[in-house]
Amino acid sequence: MTQSTVSSTIVEPYAEALMSVAQSNNLTNQIGEDVSFVLSLLQTSDDLKDFLVNPLTPADAQKAVLRQLAESRVQKQFFNFLLLLIDRRRIIFLEGICKYYQALLRKLNNTVLAEVTSTVELTDEQRHAITDKVKHMSQAAQVDLETNIDPDLIGGVIIKIGSQVLDASIRGQLRRMNSSITSLS
Repeated sequence: MTQSTVSSTIVEPYAEALMSVAQSNNLTNQIGEDVSFVLSLLQTSDDLKDFLVNPLTPADAQKAVLRQLAESRVQKQFFNFLLLLIDRRRIIFLEGICKYYQALLRKLNNTVLAEVTSTVELTDEQRHAITDKVKHMSQAAQVDLETNIDPDLIGGVIIKIGSQVLDASIRGQLRRMNSSITSLS
């Protein structure tokens, strides 16, 4: 079994179980917010991530840190889920479980994820325009925008929706011009 196969055979059932608990308690969106909160903690603190995934870290210490960081900020069901992951030594898969839960929630809510890469931070007006364009293209009810900054684009944006990529960057335009010029020779 490959690393990704092992990961998905653990990540998917745990995320689906979390979704089942969320649905039975009518908390799918609230737990979605909790998941986003925990993901943001993991993405902004490598120390926290390393502490949680280290198999030598005592479970009691992991639980104490999570109590301090999250217990009062997340749904009781989600916090209990985090403790279960520690008890079962599955906390190493927390990030993958959270991302898969978000994918399940997007599917449930007819929402698509649009990954937008631009040279600078998008304005609210640009975010709204991109959201409208993606809704129209995908027939989704809602759009989650995930933005990244890449100064190498020179200008414009790249929008990725699933496997579909719209490259409206200057770098992409220059690459396409170079390819068409090269094919003429």
